[in-house]
Order: sequence, then C-alpha cells, then structure tokens
Amino acid sequence: MRARGRLALGGGIVLALCVVALLAGRLAPARPGALDLAHEWQGPTAAHPLGTGDDGLDVSTEILYGARVSLLVGLLAVALAGSFGTVLGAVAGYAGGAVDLFVMRLVDVLLAFPGLLFAILLVALLGPSLFGLVFSLSATAWVSYARLARGQVLSLRDRDFVLAARGLGASPARIVFRHLVPNLLGPILIQATFGIPGAILAEAALSFLGLGVPPGTPSWGALVDQGASHLLDAPHVALFGGAAIALAVLGFNLLGEELRDRLDSRSRAGPSAP
Repeated sequence: MRARGRLALGGGIVLALCVVALLAGRLAPARPGALDLAHEWQGPTAAHPLGTGDDGLDVSTEILYGARVSLLVGLLAVALAGSFGTVLGAVAGYAGGAVDLFVMRLVDVLLAFPGLLFAILLVALLGPSLFGLVFSLSATAWVSYARLARGQVLSLRDRDFVLAARGLGASPARIVFRHLVPNLLGPILIQATFGIPGAILAEAALSFLGLGVPPGTPSWGALVDQGASHLLDAPHVALFGGAAIALAVLGFNLLGEELRDRLDSRSRAGPSAP
C-alpha cells in the first residue's frame, strides 16, 4: 500500500474511532445495558441496526460505548507504560554501571513471563476495574519502552551535544531530561502507536475471559464472548464485535507504519541538540 493511502486509511479509521467514542451518547440507538427481552439474539433491524444479543442488548450501542473503553484503556496503558519505561530506560542507559545492570535484569525477569498471563494474574488479584486493568497492562508493557530508550541513550550519550552540556556543568538529570529524552520521542512515539492496538487487543482478551472491565460495562471483548456461544444462530454478535477490534488494530498499525517510515527517513539527519 502506498504511503499516502496508508496514512489516509489508518488516519480515517482512527479519526472515526475517536469520533464514535466521543459521540457515543448521541449516536447510540439505546442506553448502554438497556434490555429488550422480546427481541434477544435478533438480527439487524431498524430499531437495532446491528441486531441484539443476550437479554436483547443492542449490539450497536455496545460497540459505540465499547469504543470509549478500548480507547481509554489503550491510551492510558500506553501513556503510563511509555512514561515510566522511557524515563527508567534513559536513566539506566546514561548512568550505566550498577543502575543499568539492575534495570536490565529487572527487564529480563519480566520478559521471562508471558505478558498476558502476568496481566491476568494482576487483574485477578486487583479485581475487575478500569484502574486495575490499566495498571495490569502497564506492568509488563513498560519493559519494551525501557529497552528502546536505553538503546537510544547508549548511542547518544557520547555525542557532541551531550559532551558539551556535560562540559558546561549540566547535571545528569538535566542532561537526561533536557537533552536526551527529547531525542527519544520519535522512536518512543512509534512504539506507542503500535502499543495502543496491543493494549486494545489485551483488553478485549481479558474481557473475553471475564477479567477485564467490571461486568455490565460495554466492551468489545465481552461482546465477542457473549456471541461465541451463539455463532450458529446469532453470528452477528461476535462478528460485529470482532470487526470493531480488527478495524481499531488495523487503523493504529497503519498509522504506526507510516510514522515509522517518516521518522526513519528524518533520523538520517542525526539527533538535534536542544
């Protein structure tokens, strides 16, 4: 796919997802959680554009409000993991020695555990809540940002602009946050763009298992779980829920690929000295 088409498609999907999440209250044909027992497991109709699920829940309403949950979880988890991992990795890379050794061994220990299984453990301990879900996803996701930030700092800490700042008496904290971290934003932003769909998928998987958001909260994963046992008589429930997940992941991945290509071409000019 050409770069312009990739950007247009990915950006269009993400923009539509944001608009849907913001205007869910105006676009939804019913209230979230509203029951219509007389029409449960019914296909698309004028009253229920995407059909109904268990107890007559309106599928389109669940998808519209589920977009809010998916975006919120994805953005918060990536923001928390990215901020913590970037700072820790940058400090480890610049300090070196025992600090670097300790941080990298901690990263190795966390990488030894499958991320989703570790998140399941944390969610089970914390209980179903939005905070618990975001924290559980961030608890393992930060390691990739830490490794990326450390690697970038190792390649930057002996550059002329860092040596000049050090020679002028800048403190290590100022060098890290004023001179090194700004030069990490490009790679970190690319990583975050790919991290959001990963968090959306993880939230959907946990909700599918009943370990995601609290029961009754609209969620794409919970919608797929609801329709999984009715694939033969009401396939629309799982189909539309899965399509929403797939579209969100596709949109962010396309944006991430385009952003990566553009920043990679600019990085040949070298890091900028603030």
